[in-house]
Amino acid sequence: MELSKEDSFRLNVLLANRPQAIRIDEAKLIVHGLSPQGEATIRLNPSTRPEPYLRAVKELISGHVLGSPGGYPIYLRRWTRMGQMRDESLEQLLLLGEPEAVVAAVCSPGLTDELARRAWWAMEDAENARRMLGNPAIVSGTMGPILVDYLIDYLPFETENDKIMESIRLVLQTGLLDAERRDELWKKSARKQAYLVGFLQALPDDLPGTASPRALPEPIATLAQEGQRCARLLRRLYAPAGQTFLATVGTVLAKPPSQDVVTTTFDLLRDYFAAVRPDGDPNLSITDLLAEAEAFATAESPAPDVAQLLRLSPSLAPEVAAMRVLSGVGYGLIRTQMLDPSVLGSLMRRKLTPVIDPLQNCLRRLGPA
Repeated sequence: MELSKEDSFRLNVLLANRPQAIRIDEAKLIVHGLSPQGEATIRLNPSTRPEPYLRAVKELISGHVLGSPGGYPIYLRRWTRMGQMRDESLEQLLLLGEPEAVVAAVCSPGLTDELARRAWWAMEDAENARRMLGNPAIVSGTMGPILVDYLIDYLPFETENDKIMESIRLVLQTGLLDAERRDELWKKSARKQAYLVGFLQALPDDLPGTASPRALPEPIATLAQEGQRCARLLRRLYAPAGQTFLATVGTVLAKPPSQDVVTTTFDLLRDYFAAVRPDGDPNLSITDLLAEAEAFATAESPAPDVAQLLRLSPSLAPEVAAMRVLSGVGYGLIRTQMLDPSVLGSLMRRKLTPVIDPLQNCLRRLGPA
């Protein structure tokens, strides 16, 4: 299909002026071009149905940019999303007017702050913002604060818990929020468990809060000072930050809205308590997990550091057992309840009561004495 002479001429002029990025508004039939001087706009005048005419526009652009009129090659889409596009091709991707090509660019580890600016102009999107905030080069550049502000402003419109948790985690991990803005976000988390999970992921040892510490027995404090793993974990938990962490996890598990929130909380618990289970997720049911933890928390424990700690302070066996349980939470706990992935809210919580209640008991055992 041929373009109208006017559209063909104007598009070729746009491309000849070496734009930095191109965006196509398919609904309004407008081609936008970004240049150092500003933005150029071409309003298309199709001589036929919009769909084939837009394809012809993209073929002209692709032929100029890539030397191929086929548009953004379909076979490239999967592997460019995985960040495997060559860095020197990123500028070309942003000239194609294809949303998929922009996504490929923002997924690339070679994305620069300048190219991030162009990509953001081409496609402002929360998912793209999250992808770019996972890139340290973008976080430290001029685009970092812009993307953080966008994600915070967009939070009220997010409906999926996994995306909410990821947004909160990313904006906090950037370190670009001052204390006042972080505290405002924390206040909004009061009734939003997905927000709290994002805080737990990003700031497990620096959560807002004023929990009181627990006293660590002197022999265990000495072991912790010497670097003994189990003792160091107890010291971490007994500190104000550790007590705040436990209380926050308890709040999340008291009323999780979805299975995404539950499984993500399990993942962060395993990571936090990994010192007592360096081999990772045991994939056990809650019954087996509790029994295994009781056998583990003895002076005859197969873990030398645990055996040493409990020989010095036998009264800490319940706490060690609780840590062992929390270090082993995973999808296996949910699988045994045979939950349909679509089960949410109060029904999900009722079905998970046999799992959540023992975990809450473990959290309380490690909480205020």
